[in-house]
Amino acid sequence: MPTLLTGLDRLLCDPALRRPLRGRRLALLAHPASVSADLWHALDALAELPDLQLTAAFGPQHGLRGDKQDNMVESAEFFDPQHGIPVFSLYGTVRRPTPEMMSSFDVLLVDLQDLGCRIYTFITTLLYVLEAAALQGKEVWILDRPNPVGRPVEGLLLRPGWQSFVGAGPLPMRHGLTMGELACWFISEFELDLDCTVIRMQGWAPALAPGYGWPTGQRSWINPSPNAPSLAMARCYAGTVMLEGSSLSEGRGTTRPLELFGAPDLDARRLIAGMHSLAPTWLQGCRLRACWFEPTFHKHAGQLCHGIQIHVDDDAYRHESFRPWRLQSLAFKVLRQLQPDYPLWRDFPYEYELDRLAIDLINGSPLLRQWVDDPTATPGDLDAISRADEDAWLQMRQEFLLY
Repeated sequence: MPTLLTGLDRLLCDPALRRPLRGRRLALLAHPASVSADLWHALDALAELPDLQLTAAFGPQHGLRGDKQDNMVESAEFFDPQHGIPVFSLYGTVRRPTPEMMSSFDVLLVDLQDLGCRIYTFITTLLYVLEAAALQGKEVWILDRPNPVGRPVEGLLLRPGWQSFVGAGPLPMRHGLTMGELACWFISEFELDLDCTVIRMQGWAPALAPGYGWPTGQRSWINPSPNAPSLAMARCYAGTVMLEGSSLSEGRGTTRPLELFGAPDLDARRLIAGMHSLAPTWLQGCRLRACWFEPTFHKHAGQLCHGIQIHVDDDAYRHESFRPWRLQSLAFKVLRQLQPDYPLWRDFPYEYELDRLAIDLINGSPLLRQWVDDPTATPGDLDAISRADEDAWLQMRQEFLLY
């Protein structure tokens, strides 16, 4: 496998790349996984360079240094005493940078590790800062990083009118782009007028085993958010994130969040059997195991849950055939067939939205929920509309691929 250099690594080691930044005020948007090859946080590493001047920093959801464990817990602004700069929160009193925040810099460096999933809020924050930069006449540099789940595409496109903080635009659930590529697509899709530079990676090989997007053996995995503890979680996330809109535990409060799911009243063995019977091809590329777990916090805290763990970290994993969004959709469908009155959909203010169900916000339309709840709808019905969306996205994204 070729040696990977991220955009941050290249900027740190190449003075010629940094030359256009000299004499300009710089801000950094980063989070805990924004580290160099030697595990230095981007803020600290960039601040050590005598030819760069950092005047501000920004933190997305969960914070610049990773201070908030759960969803919908806001981070405050603070003054960094080591570097002597303000750190603005883009998940606090505001989600979009204010003109005052934007006045603190000339060029914004964006160094965010994504998980390759539309609902992951860092990509929405990327769109918001691009839009603000276009309005305020600021320049943006994207320090590109791997999409750890590689190039596969899966899921329904977000429908018009369903934009939210977990749905930045008409993307499928698994988009298969890097942050730099997403920035280029956002600029085109939303017709943004700004100067944006992508510092590309060197040596990213999304088609190569065993990482298929993540440089396994070269780079340590650092949680980009508190409940993203592994590559296995990242692979499952485009499906298991839908559990946030359900009454089932997604494993928060355990050591395997978003790799397993369950509830105290679930019969996991019966559910697995039903999934294999209804749509066995949707379960390819992984192994399912019935298990027991007891969350220490979050849904069903302190209760013994029967559930299913999705195993994608052994030699049964098949990157091109694993389809986490279909797998989780199938689990919902079979549970609805087995227990038609099961209180599956969770009704609460998800990402501060009060008038739309969380499961619909997550999927960018009510189509998935309607398919689950319709007793006459078949796997082929969902496959037909999702394949049309996936094919359209594969064609759309082609011109934005940088690698």
